[in-house]
Amino acid sequence: MSADHIEACPSCDDDFDPISLDCAEALARVLAATSPVTGTQTLPLRDALDRVLAAPVVAGFDVPGEANSAMDGYAVRAADLPADGTLRLQIVDTSFAGRPAMRALGPGETIRIMTGAVLPAGADTVVMQEHVTVEGDRIVVGSGHRAGQNVRLPGEDVRRGATVLAAGKRLTPADLGLAASLNVAELVVHRRPRVAFFSTGDELKPVGSTLGPGEIYDSNRYTLFGMLTRLGVECQDLGVVGDDRAALAAAFAEAASRADAVITSGGVSVGEADYTRDTLVALGSVAFWRVAMKPGRPLAFGHLNGALFFGLPGNPVSVMATFYQIVQPALEKLAGLGAPARVVVKARTTTGLRKRPGRVDFQRGRLATNPQGELCVTPLGKQGSGVLSSMSEADCFVILPMTSGDVAAGELVDVQPFFGLV
Repeated sequence: MSADHIEACPSCDDDFDPISLDCAEALARVLAATSPVTGTQTLPLRDALDRVLAAPVVAGFDVPGEANSAMDGYAVRAADLPADGTLRLQIVDTSFAGRPAMRALGPGETIRIMTGAVLPAGADTVVMQEHVTVEGDRIVVGSGHRAGQNVRLPGEDVRRGATVLAAGKRLTPADLGLAASLNVAELVVHRRPRVAFFSTGDELKPVGSTLGPGEIYDSNRYTLFGMLTRLGVECQDLGVVGDDRAALAAAFAEAASRADAVITSGGVSVGEADYTRDTLVALGSVAFWRVAMKPGRPLAFGHLNGALFFGLPGNPVSVMATFYQIVQPALEKLAGLGAPARVVVKARTTTGLRKRPGRVDFQRGRLATNPQGELCVTPLGKQGSGVLSSMSEADCFVILPMTSGDVAAGELVDVQPFFGLV
């Protein structure tokens, strides 16, 4: 490589790079190249939590199936309720949930009713027990009630034939309960995507070993494991691969043979020992390898023998930023998940922010509410791509667009809370 060529290549510290892909365009290309995995599983309800639904759940009957009481109180006929003054009604029976009253309600009568109990024939309204006075076997009811109050109608929650859970939904505890309420004992879900990952670099050593000169502990595999596990994929940790072309090619082949997606960290910049991109070109295909984002410009995406490939930077914060912004949406689509909305809110920055135009910045910060009740964000001091403690301390990304320059304290900025990620 000539000296002139080296000078023409922007470094990771430069903000403007004419060949870097816009962040939104990079994500769009990745998603366009990603299809959900094939293969499904039929699981009992309790095993389906957090899995992605592959077939919709359709209601086979109305919920509730019959009109029932939403309150503990007294079932009455609306026609008997007084427009003003009070009225006495005779208590003739009691209706319990699962043990309804067996007689119909006649004029001047009322039936004591519990929450969830079937509304007796002839009744169309429930008066809360707190709104009556009991006098022996009678109640005294005042005015101000409306017909149909405190009654759950058939199909009010779910109508027969309605799709209550759509395919592509990640199943929550409420979803399991909803399916159970419809007598659905099993759910058809997508199989979990298989993701193989490894780190590259001679300097990386396993936790628990003794470091030599210039060596560091490999943290990226632990953060990747955590993010992938929370995402619900099948993780396959292939360890650390040194800066050796043959070893890297062998690791690529093994990973692609056993996974739907392959993720590496390190080896995608322009150093003489950065072999990841070159090996990918030789064994697969590269769609792009630079994205206009900070941290995380050197990001390779392509295919490796049918598997998606993501070559992430080596710096630990860059790994997490590129994973959340580019890799996670692709893996969610791979899992069969419908397009999730990324939560972005406006907040006032409590301090000024330094920013040069040319890249989208994902700075780390902490959210709070100021005395005026406004959402505010405090950027963390150290924003370097190697400062992993900034991700540990933060609870959000402060997103500054490509064209943005410095931001003054008190200005509104876009904030992406980490709870909107995984």
